[in-house]
Amino acid sequence: MSTEDHNGNLAESGAAGNKSPDGSAKGGSDTGSDSLGHNYQTGSDPVSPATGNLGPDSKIQSIKSLVSKYLTVAADYVKSHQWARTTLTWVIVLLLLLFILSVPVYFAPSLQQSWGTSRAECRPDSALLENRAIRRQISATRNEITRLERRLASFVPTQTYLVINTVDNRFSLYRNRQLIREGYCSSGSYTLLKTEEGDKEWIFKTPRGRLSIQGKITHPVWRKPDWAFVEEGLPVPGPTDPLRYESGVLGKYAMSLGDGYLIHGTLYQRQLGMPVTHGCIRLGDEDLEAVFNSLSVGSRVYIY
Repeated sequence: MSTEDHNGNLAESGAAGNKSPDGSAKGGSDTGSDSLGHNYQTGSDPVSPATGNLGPDSKIQSIKSLVSKYLTVAADYVKSHQWARTTLTWVIVLLLLLFILSVPVYFAPSLQQSWGTSRAECRPDSALLENRAIRRQISATRNEITRLERRLASFVPTQTYLVINTVDNRFSLYRNRQLIREGYCSSGSYTLLKTEEGDKEWIFKTPRGRLSIQGKITHPVWRKPDWAFVEEGLPVPGPTDPLRYESGVLGKYAMSLGDGYLIHGTLYQRQLGMPVTHGCIRLGDEDLEAVFNSLSVGSRVYIY
């Protein structure tokens, strides 16, 4: 067969494929083949003639049918197995509980803000202010407030002072009532230690209240108390025994608060911010140097 005859057959076959039996042209997606057996397709159809891939609509339908199939299988499995139904029920209950508990976390701040902005302002009543007795009571109350504010101010020193927060294990250094330094510290662990005989016991807590610096020491040497040996399971030596003295464990500086309590350094910098001491206050090296140079003997230390 010549090339012209072959091309003519292709044209005739294509024209015949696009006509209906009555000879009119067809629309839609008709298919046919040429004389060499190649399949071809005319019009629009979900299947691409070049690649054979599904169109967008067919892909969505396929995904939907696949999801529906797996959901049906899962539902049948749950219905036929008691443990699956129980597990699914507990999962749903836990999700509901998590949702209920998360509601206050997300909605409470916004509700609190809306409540705060919708409160009515407190304004003086002009009719009440005309009452002489009420005016005298208001004046006396204002005078009392002024007196209490002055008394409160008298408790706050104008010199440099230190505040220790044993709850958050943080310190704040003030000068002229202005914060000049703050950071982490360590305070008492509140653990209980007893001797094997039970005749002695110690609770490692930091004293609270208004204290003062009673002494300042550079390169301090630690004189171990009895509990230090009991804690290590060692026999307690005599009061002047050299084993009681150890250097290099308190840092470069120490400040005495009285009754054996110190503000000193530590070898365990990573434990700052935690209640791990035997009652003393531990500071980092840089913070300790700043506090030591800022406070003097007699400076106030407030611990709470």
